[in-house]
Amino acid sequence: MKISILLANGDFFEAKGFGAEGTAVGEIVFNTSMTGYQEIITDPSYAGQFVVFTMPEIGNVGVNEDDMESKGAWLKGVIVREYIDTYSNFRGEKSLGEFLKQEGILGISEIDTRYLTKTIRTQGAMMMIASSEIHDKEELKKILDSTPSIQEIDYIKEVTTDKEYIHPNGAWNDIEFKYNPKNTDKRIVVYDFGVKRNILNELTEAGMECVVVPANTPVEDVIKRYQNGEIQGVFLSNGPGDPLILKDVHEKIKKLLDAKVPMFGICLGHQLLSIAHGYPTFKLKFGHHGGNHPVKNFIGKYPEVEITAQNHNYNVPEEIEEIAEVTHKNLFDNTIEGVKYKNEKVFSVQHHPEASPGPRDAKYIFKQFYEMI
Repeated sequence: MKISILLANGDFFEAKGFGAEGTAVGEIVFNTSMTGYQEIITDPSYAGQFVVFTMPEIGNVGVNEDDMESKGAWLKGVIVREYIDTYSNFRGEKSLGEFLKQEGILGISEIDTRYLTKTIRTQGAMMMIASSEIHDKEELKKILDSTPSIQEIDYIKEVTTDKEYIHPNGAWNDIEFKYNPKNTDKRIVVYDFGVKRNILNELTEAGMECVVVPANTPVEDVIKRYQNGEIQGVFLSNGPGDPLILKDVHEKIKKLLDAKVPMFGICLGHQLLSIAHGYPTFKLKFGHHGGNHPVKNFIGKYPEVEITAQNHNYNVPEEIEEIAEVTHKNLFDNTIEGVKYKNEKVFSVQHHPEASPGPRDAKYIFKQFYEMI
């Protein structure tokens, strides 16, 4: 099917569609990972965004239930150079096109993804509209101009769990191709802002039972559990959108800090901890999205370089060094990737130590949280 695309800078394209039909508006970003498209597509942190894959061929291994990072797909659309509908993988259960159609997500192919990537890199992430129904540029522009930007929308309400549950699985067992649950002797509450399943797997594998709660769970209930000894800490998950608009979450974290609850945050959780400490985040020009980002780790006696998976558009400010020790920095642009707050049992990282997809250099961070609590 024919798809018409209009970027906020005025660029207009025609391409081929696969997956669902319809019209969608969102922010366009690019991801440089060479594998793991299903994990990326089902990562709730991409809610409200179109993802351009720089890998030219996407779809060749299909989709399967075990590689889901959440219960569905939350992004607005998938943009690829060439879509492969006939998948070849012994674990494949359906094609990517079938999955996107099932999830109501637009698939866009036969478009110059190199041009799109260079446009985003030069001009920054921006809003766009794509449609299989509307092909008039002016009509598309009217819809695009009247739609709120991603910074104005709280996607957490869409991606969070609707009820509390205990996560049942440990980390992936690569040899037997099945989950391998592990005994746990610590218990934590996981505030679900769009948590990835593999983060929960790694927390469990490190020895922590994960009680996953909705984002709107009263913080007083969590503090009471900590004070009663029912839990030993709180994990703040990854998630979509601008952390500055989540005012109610800021207040919850401040109360957790006042109660001296040990905490660990990844990605959005890292940003929210910074804001709760009084250091507002800022938006990067085009963000970090991929599986090959070098990060310098300053924790040990000698700094080490780790290759990490990343997915974020926002960052904590340099001024945070006034109250926290910087533990990690990105070697692409020298932005802060991790902090340990002074005189508190609280730390966080911007990158994704669980990978999925990506390298596993940073897996040790989950064990650090276990040891801290």
